Amino acid sequence: MTSNGQTAADHIREIERTRLRALVAADMAAARPLHADDFQLITPIGVALSREEYLGAIEAGHIEYRAWEPSDIAVRLNGSAAVIRYRARLEVIFNGHAVPPGEYWHTDTYEHRDGEWMVVWSQATAVGRR
Repeated sequence: MTSNGQTAADHIREIERTRLRALVAADMAAARPLHADDFQLITPIGVALSREEYLGAIEAGHIEYRAWEPSDIAVRLNGSAAVIRYRARLEVIFNGHAVPPGEYWHTDTYEHRDGEWMVVWSQATAVGRR
């Protein structure tokens, strides 16, 4: 438990929700410290992006999140590492082209570094339509 009675898992959930709000708002001052220097995103189409490539694309407007609405966030915590997984509804514009709103699974690894939790790896997978 943290000093305010919040569990570490709840704290990580809060950080992830804060990170998502920062990405939707393209608030790099808020988003950058939540991403490790060696952060890497694997996009739904299998492209690997570094922290600077990903956040730079958002900052430049090449990736514009219109909505990112996570469901319940599951957390598996082991010492200074955690894995989170959740399903989310996303609306995003890539390079000026609107992607149809969709559902995605997100799996992220967090590490506790220098006293702070930060995301290190992230992977998004589109939920198949049936």
